[in-house]
Amino acid sequence: MRGPVIAIDGPSGVGKTTVSKLVAKKLDFRYVDTGAMYRAVALGAVDEGVNIDDEGELKKFLSRADLSFGGGGERILLNGRDYTKKIREPLSGELASRVSSKKAVREFLVGLQRRLGKEGRVVMEGRDIGTVVFPDADVKVFLDARAAVREKRRHGELSGCRFDEVAKEIEERDRRDRERVHSPLRPADDAVYVDTTDMGIEEVAERLLDIIRERFKRKNLGDTDC
Repeated sequence: MRGPVIAIDGPSGVGKTTVSKLVAKKLDFRYVDTGAMYRAVALGAVDEGVNIDDEGELKKFLSRADLSFGGGGERILLNGRDYTKKIREPLSGELASRVSSKKAVREFLVGLQRRLGKEGRVVMEGRDIGTVVFPDADVKVFLDARAAVREKRRHGELSGCRFDEVAKEIEERDRRDRERVHSPLRPADDAVYVDTTDMGIEEVAERLLDIIRERFKRKNLGDTDC
């Protein structure tokens, strides 16, 4: 029987990556950053001269794409090229948001994400994990925060960007993610909603661990050792 799947969703700038890594480490589960996968695909396509707004070109690119994680999940490779640092650059988020609206890209990556999580004992974070990738996940959490707070957090993660540029990028990405036809950003019906506006990272992580402990007891999934 596969182990538990923890799905953590939410918009940009809410702290998903940092919190998910902390939770995975505490549980000794595998951590999968699906946002990094979309960023790597977008950057890889652009590097190969692919028009990322053309579904046909993207399909051809994806047919030869080999995406994998290395270094215990800390490094992301596409066709042998390391995109670990590049996916954290400001442009990668905007490109990822554009390709994530394409059905071909979502089908390719959702299939890969399901394979990565099929054995369980995984914390997977993104925007549609609890609604599309693993709708039967054992624990689903949707992290959120006021837009102004998310903009401030995101600005603190980036260097060389003006605050107004970051705010505009987050506003546009929120709109695109929520309005896209395929897998729009929304909480799963059975997800626990956590507003992180007035919470620090450690506090959010502990809140998620409390939710996980409670769900594990309720579902009789065994000792989480957390």
